[in-house]
Amino acid sequence: MQTPKRRDGRVIIHFDQDCFYAAVFEKEGNPAWKFLPLAVQQKQIIVTCNYEARRRGLYKLQLVQEAKKMCPDMILVLGEDLTRFRNASKDNYNFLRGYSWSNKVERLGFDEVFMDVTDLVDYNSALLNHNDLTTSFFHLDHNDPTVGFPFDASRVFGHTFPAASTIPASGIVSANNSSSNESVDLLLRLRLGSYLAWHLRYQLEEQQGYTCTVGIGTNKLISKLVGNLNKPKGQTTLLPPYNPDHRDGRSNVIDFIDGHDIGKIPGIGFKIAQKIRKHVLGRPAAFDAGLVYGGTMENVHVRDVRILEGMGPEPLGRLLAGPGVPRDLGDKVWGLLHGVDDTEVAKAKEVPQQISIEDSYIRLDDIEQVKKELKMLSVSLIKRMRLDLTSLVDERDIGIALEREEEGLARDTKATASRRWIAHPNTLRLSTRPRPPLNPDGTRSRNLTRISKSSSMPSFVQSLAQDITVLAEKFVEEAVLPLFRKLHPEKSGWNLSLLNLCATNMSMVASEGKASAGRDIGRMLRRQEDVLKDWKIADVDVAPSDDEPEDRQIKQDGIGQFEREISSHYPPDHAGLRTDHALLSTQGSSLADEAWDSEGDENDQGDKCQACGATLPSFAMGAHERFHSLSG
Repeated sequence: MQTPKRRDGRVIIHFDQDCFYAAVFEKEGNPAWKFLPLAVQQKQIIVTCNYEARRRGLYKLQLVQEAKKMCPDMILVLGEDLTRFRNASKDNYNFLRGYSWSNKVERLGFDEVFMDVTDLVDYNSALLNHNDLTTSFFHLDHNDPTVGFPFDASRVFGHTFPAASTIPASGIVSANNSSSNESVDLLLRLRLGSYLAWHLRYQLEEQQGYTCTVGIGTNKLISKLVGNLNKPKGQTTLLPPYNPDHRDGRSNVIDFIDGHDIGKIPGIGFKIAQKIRKHVLGRPAAFDAGLVYGGTMENVHVRDVRILEGMGPEPLGRLLAGPGVPRDLGDKVWGLLHGVDDTEVAKAKEVPQQISIEDSYIRLDDIEQVKKELKMLSVSLIKRMRLDLTSLVDERDIGIALEREEEGLARDTKATASRRWIAHPNTLRLSTRPRPPLNPDGTRSRNLTRISKSSSMPSFVQSLAQDITVLAEKFVEEAVLPLFRKLHPEKSGWNLSLLNLCATNMSMVASEGKASAGRDIGRMLRRQEDVLKDWKIADVDVAPSDDEPEDRQIKQDGIGQFEREISSHYPPDHAGLRTDHALLSTQGSSLADEAWDSEGDENDQGDKCQACGATLPSFAMGAHERFHSLSG
């Protein structure tokens, strides 16, 4: 059986914030709610609930009516407005990002964050005293050795898979494994990663007020899946060996991945999972009858696929082939089934790659209702753009701009001038999901396919002075509706279950940040007088002092010292020469010292030629005498 190659040099932590949506309401509303059943409602669906509600039988995507019957005393809050969740998610993400050295911090949705902490682990691993691992210190700052925390590097913190957190490395790593030395080193590095994860979890709860569940592994796939084993407020590390044993091909990674349903593996979507289920079972899986948040009545586990006769990357590629499918999809999925995922943790970005707003509907088949829904989505989209793609302007810039008439900023627009765009979306995309017609038996086929159209984002959306509602109406009429008519040219007969508006293809504007498209020249020019005020040279005549001879009094303009040197050797009628030398002294820092440097005596007045009577410097007299001898 072909086994994909594994890259186990990284240490990646996955943070999954516990019941994030409910936790936001608990923090902003009433902290006592965390001990009561709390559910977040969107339309007539329970989109999420806290652990107390789950303990009483509530679950995601449950109808509100059913949830009330099951738990009459539950607290139900509306979650249609995502602003509070978005702001809390952004704050938590930036908090974790502040601990990163490599800036490899990637957000997944509102409540999940990946961190590649390989550089921190490598740095601290090199500083360990292997003769006394129990009293180690984890350094969080390159420059300040006091910033960090003590820890015990002889064991893993928290839960492990397999459950062997107290077993020494020699007991965990198989002696028959050819990569045992590598596994011992990996185990030590994973221990450091587990303590860093514990520290970040603790700081997130203490300073931000949110708890999270954490997974530690060598790639995004492993860290995400292993973190699901001990919820809530737990953390789990997948222990080595990661590489398969040469005798039976087993490893801790294979044992862990094998127990998962094929549809629960990140990177394997719904359609791919259904194709694989059908191939393994020899018939379509009973899906619709057992649909509970993506579940099925018939589970097909990873092991079922791996041990299937004739299965491998090439057969898998042929099975999944189709229009628009990448050629290497079989290799990628086969790797995921073995816990191999070389996807890098993306570096943190100042702005999101795209901003998307959508809503779902039971029935949407009237153009006037479509316009109404598109306006609501447009208002939300513009709000998001102003929140995520703008930043506060320095108060000094606002004051300078208001004082300049040519800037066109009146004082009554100071509130608008307090923000500036840091990025512009270049593309607008509209997506819809038409609901399929009824089948002859009255049922309706499940359809998850979206259709989309894109166009350039109109520039007027970037106006910060205009009211958002007015701006959204113009946006819908001039930009969104033309896209909708291209998607659905027929005036009626369609029925939509989803509308999505997306601003994408971001381009950074000029600013002082590292990710910007260049320097903000306008801001630089507005502030140049303030920045350069300490370096400005004033050409002011200074009256002669009574304590100093008059011929030594010159302007104190930064080159006065050299002017005094020139004045001492040249009479006043050589002012032009003094000016030339003074100019040169500002262009070469060593010129003033070298101008009068020679190998002879500085008081040497020269010698007089006996032949012609000319007075010459001593060093030139020898050549002058040879001139006379040759000419004679």
